[in-house]
Amino acid sequence: MARTQQSTGQPPVQKSTTLIVLAAFERNEEGELRPAFEAQQMPSEHAAVQRAKLMSRAYVGVIAWKRPARPDEGEFGEPEILWQHGDVPDLE
Repeated sequence: MARTQQSTGQPPVQKSTTLIVLAAFERNEEGELRPAFEAQQMPSEHAAVQRAKLMSRAYVGVIAWKRPARPDEGEFGEPEILWQHGDVPDLE
């Protein structure tokens, strides 16, 4: 017999998650920094750092970072840089 979860009358607790992101940058014709592609969410810190290191040979800047987030609520914590190489813009 399956158990059903009783409602407590409280709103469901929003779980915080950690977003792990990788981004690479190149320069346009005027020499200005621009994203080489849309930032990619990565499955783990290790995967983000390893891929960033490989990509650093092909781009003027690469960065991997993480930040706590509650995307459903639009809340994002302070970013923490995991690995960075070359020219990258400041994280906001």
